[in-house]
Amino acid sequence: MSNLPLLLLDVDGPLNPYRALFTRHRGYVTRRLHPSGWTNRQAPGSRRLRRGLRVRLHPGHGARLRALPYELAWATTWMHEANEMIAPVIGLPGDLPVIEFTNLFAEDPDGLYWKTRRVVEWAAGRPFVWVDDMITDLDVRHVAEHHEGPALLLRIDPRLGLRDPEFARLERWAHSL
Repeated sequence: MSNLPLLLLDVDGPLNPYRALFTRHRGYVTRRLHPSGWTNRQAPGSRRLRRGLRVRLHPGHGARLRALPYELAWATTWMHEANEMIAPVIGLPGDLPVIEFTNLFAEDPDGLYWKTRRVVEWAAGRPFVWVDDMITDLDVRHVAEHHEGPALLLRIDPRLGLRDPEFARLERWAHSL
């Protein structure tokens, strides 16, 4: 086990700016992928299913993430498929740890984002940053109250994805520990 803080990565939003107003951000490549969570929600034989989910990824993100002083892990609905489908495109190793979510999209009784409780449990008191586009102030308060170590919940605009300011913030936070 590493002494580095954890960097918990969501795919859609931070790495795949799926709500981008323009079809291409500079440096991004587009892939048509078939993640099982998405595929299972499509009509059999539909055009959409045949084409696949459009995902925009930046091939340089992997090197930038690996250069940060963190232990990387996936915190995404893509789960293990992130290692198979996302990691090779952006230049990450294909064996990153994965937070397994068994409650996909389940409504939380306290109004938390459905990932939040599992993220806190998985981090098990280790310092962590969680980058996701769905984090709310309620999630930030919950983590502050229920996580024993330092934590930063970094909400990413799904129109923009991870950019230079966020990478700089990740760097500063890790060095502030």
